[in-house]
Amino acid sequence: MPHDTSIRADALPRLSRMQIARIVAHDIPDGSVVNLGIGMPTLVSDQLPADREIVLHSENGILGMGPVIRDGATDPDLINASKEPVGLLAGASISDHAVSFTMMRGGHIDITVLGGFQVSAGGDLANWSTGEPDAIPAVGGAMDLVVGAVKLFVMMEHVTRDGQPKIVADCSYPLTGTGVVDRIYTDLAVIDVQPGGGLMVTGMVEGVSFETVQALSAAPLTLANDHRVLRTGR
Repeated sequence: MPHDTSIRADALPRLSRMQIARIVAHDIPDGSVVNLGIGMPTLVSDQLPADREIVLHSENGILGMGPVIRDGATDPDLINASKEPVGLLAGASISDHAVSFTMMRGGHIDITVLGGFQVSAGGDLANWSTGEPDAIPAVGGAMDLVVGAVKLFVMMEHVTRDGQPKIVADCSYPLTGTGVVDRIYTDLAVIDVQPGGGLMVTGMVEGVSFETVQALSAAPLTLANDHRVLRTGR
């Protein structure tokens, strides 16, 4: 499905990365065990509601990870997926990679939040390589996370820096997993992957029309009757 190259996403009202992280954080149910991937997803740890018990897991072996430490003393052995210093919450535990990956592969993670380069209409995810010479050499733990977690949320900008859609009919980049994505969070919309395929917009930024979101996507979308309004103001 062709997208409209005359529309510039950077001219539209958009959510900041921190605002996207706040929406994701508030969509996580109380009592969930959650893994946050490298990049934008690590911002979610700073936005978790104080009245919910959400246990953060990191593939390097932390269960009960705290938010990023911005100031003060840090422990270089305690880092998140983006190698930022983090603390431990009361009751946290540390394990080796074998145990950590058993958690990931065994269905013990309720929600994984990852970044994405492309998501297809069928919920396929490409998030580890664009084929560029400086791309990371392997998929790493992402492939374990996408098949092992009960649900997968993807956070990403709606289009690339040069305006190409990241929501596509079929991924052109190497896949991380097929049919694994449950929900997409972008700077313009929240989009659910429907059972059996198909994309439904369940939230849109205030001031952005469904037609605009569709024009900036390369896969057909439908609009939920009860879609929520996402506001860019604090």
